[in-house]
Amino acid sequence: MNYTEEQLEQIEKFASIYLKISDMATVLDVPAEVLRWDISQRETEVSKRYHKGKAASKVKLLSQEMLLAQVGSPLAVENAHRNLMDMEDDE
Repeated sequence: MNYTEEQLEQIEKFASIYLKISDMATVLDVPAEVLRWDISQRETEVSKRYHKGKAASKVKLLSQEMLLAQVGSPLAVENAHRNLMDMEDDE
């Protein structure tokens, strides 16, 4: 499916707030199975925008968690350690 620039911007924004694909589809008036398929095709612009929005928020969350870990939050320290292990596993 062809998406307008406005739709792509909305998809990136929705992904950044972790809105479910089925809800995105409802708002965009696109069949959920079509949107889900398009997002699963990594070379499409819609997939790139979806993953960019999702990753941008993940960066913010991980940054906040690292700040909390640095001031001694036990849960944040544990989560930061797990994030580090996940990162190393992905290398």
